Amino acid sequence: MFKLNEKAAGLTPYAPNTAALPVRLDANESFLPLPDALREKILREALALPMNRYPDPEARALREAFASRYGVPAENVCAGNGSDELISVLLQTFLQKGDALATVSPDFSMYAFYGYLAECRHVEIEAGADWEISVDKVIETCNKENVRLLIFSNPCNPTGRGVPREEILRLVRSVSALVVVDEAYMDFWDQSVLNVCTEYDNLLVLRTCSKALGLAALRVGFAVGNGTLIGALQAARSPYNVNALSQCAAAAVLRETEFCDGAARALIAAKGALEAGLRRIAEETGGFSPVPSCTNFVTLRLPDAAALNEALRAAGVSVRHFGGLSALRITAGTEEENAAVLSAVRDYFAKEKKGGAS
Repeated sequence: MFKLNEKAAGLTPYAPNTAALPVRLDANESFLPLPDALREKILREALALPMNRYPDPEARALREAFASRYGVPAENVCAGNGSDELISVLLQTFLQKGDALATVSPDFSMYAFYGYLAECRHVEIEAGADWEISVDKVIETCNKENVRLLIFSNPCNPTGRGVPREEILRLVRSVSALVVVDEAYMDFWDQSVLNVCTEYDNLLVLRTCSKALGLAALRVGFAVGNGTLIGALQAARSPYNVNALSQCAAAAVLRETEFCDGAARALIAAKGALEAGLRRIAEETGGFSPVPSCTNFVTLRLPDAAALNEALRAAGVSVRHFGGLSALRITAGTEEENAAVLSAVRDYFAKEKKGGAS
């Protein structure tokens, strides 16, 4: 009888939140729909696609649209079926069994997962008590542990904290490891290293269409780096890895500069309003602490995050609960959605206060 090996037997599926609640603010998606005119344009172009043929294996139009928007050479861009595919491929490509992979904690859980599949030695670098990353500590650990590849998100998911651009570049210059900076949320901040990543032989930058551009359903991501690194990724990825519909739609959106810029501004404004409202409640109640955020979400630290999570669910609001961190991550939503969150949080602490006084 066939038996799973130890690695496969130890796997557990990723469990996204599938609760059918009226207000869904758990996945850091954009609340902005594409404009009707842009949707119609995409539909017209999609109808002209030859569905009986494989998509462009090099995703040339898509890479060129991304390159034009972000000011990088198209030949230094690799397109992927979401950033997740690129993370998996790059860890398998640039690491061998037993190599040291470093991650920062807390951070996106899939980095360590894909490293596990690649049979790497995982080196976890803890962030500070306030979730700030000490670049000096990261440099020291990478050099001491002979780390082959370091990967982390900037700004960070799930904390929302960010490391300034010059500190990122100091890190890159100070280690021999390949540094992979996942800038999935950098459309909401101004500290990107994307425009200089081709100048370094040990820096790769990841970007996605799933956040500011509101194309989570398409699963489109990008890696940008020097010719050697991108050449290796292009050789290692699956042929035809980005389907024709996603290539067509994402390229069309990336070409719409006014929409892209406006969407990012709207999401930043919504996050600002949500954060301001939460800070007012925090000052009134003293029951939690919002973490300063460079993203489209706000993370709350509080002793009983699970109880507040359940109260929000009861009010029809879905957020992301991180039990190990005693924290909740709340994506910015529409005015009405933000109002629902703030009302539910305020009601929860009002009940807590009343219960404590009785």
